[in-house]
Amino acid sequence: MKFKIEALDAGSKARAGIITTAHGEIETPIFMPVGTLASVKGVHQHELKQDIKAQIILGNTYHLFLRPGMDIMQKAGGLHRFMNWDKPILTDSGGYQVYSLAAQRKLTEEGVRFASHIDGSKHMFTPESTMDIQRIIGADIIMALDECTPYPCDYDYARKSMGLTHLWLDRCCARVDETEGLYGYEQTLFPIVQGSTYKDLRIQSAEYIASKNRDGNAIGGLSVGEPAEMMYEMTDVVCQILPADKPRYLMGVGTPVNILENIALGVDMMDCVMPTRNARNGMLFTQNGIMNMKNEKWKDDFSPLDEFGTSYVDSFYSKAYLRHLFIAGERLAAQIASIHNLAFYLWLVEEARRQIKGNTFNEWKNKMVKKLSVRL
Repeated sequence: MKFKIEALDAGSKARAGIITTAHGEIETPIFMPVGTLASVKGVHQHELKQDIKAQIILGNTYHLFLRPGMDIMQKAGGLHRFMNWDKPILTDSGGYQVYSLAAQRKLTEEGVRFASHIDGSKHMFTPESTMDIQRIIGADIIMALDECTPYPCDYDYARKSMGLTHLWLDRCCARVDETEGLYGYEQTLFPIVQGSTYKDLRIQSAEYIASKNRDGNAIGGLSVGEPAEMMYEMTDVVCQILPADKPRYLMGVGTPVNILENIALGVDMMDCVMPTRNARNGMLFTQNGIMNMKNEKWKDDFSPLDEFGTSYVDSFYSKAYLRHLFIAGERLAAQIASIHNLAFYLWLVEEARRQIKGNTFNEWKNKMVKKLSVRL
């Protein structure tokens, strides 16, 4: 993997770059649609490529490990072939699921024991096994096993959790370095900064992660319920320490406003289920603000879904029609809304990139932030 910075914004810490992987280039800053189970919910792969213009998507080690399982994955030749996606893929190691399944797991230095949310069967993830699983999945970018602390989290727990994450990272690095990919191309390991919302812990963790000298780095444990300003503070602290010549990935973020504010702090990559999850509930993100498509006000509004037209669905369908689909419980409603939201998110980072290259990002960002949270 290679990373080249093409432009820096004078009014912020935003940067535009290009990540080169075995499955193609990724223009940063970038938003990555989440395809947890080898599927971005409600969206065909050809729509992801042609209309949404996704450059990279995510898969999840925990979920793919349970279904379809690694035997099927290896027989298929990896996730790219299994889901017929020829662009880059990033896989989460399962660390977030360790966090979200807190009632069903046990952490030790060895790893994490957990019960499947599907059938209750018992399993064990170790740093070594999660690297082996991600080798089989075959993602271009793979994540180290970590523990994502909850919010709020007391200092002592956050410190111990960070230590465990660092211990596991050492073993992840060793395992990746002593093994090779299964499908003839390179896979790149990203370590993950932890430390909850404690500045001194974030500094320690960022310094430790930077010392590993991997080709990219991630920031975890944010966007888990803490105030947005606290997220930005921790991100800023970490981005000042992580190497400037390597991509920075902020995990699980976020709203359109979160996206822009974190780009301004020097983040290059982000992902979140929000565009599709909120779409399924009738929420659309637009350049003018947020629309709840179930509201009565759209009942006889036959204007295009979005006047700016970041996706073909925006001019093809009216607000009244989409509202009708939601009220009637038609599945097409979620599909149309998902395509729109993902296309909007990809437009947002593409426009951010254009503004950075024109050295006008910060002024544009400040104007957009005011508009993006308005409820229409």
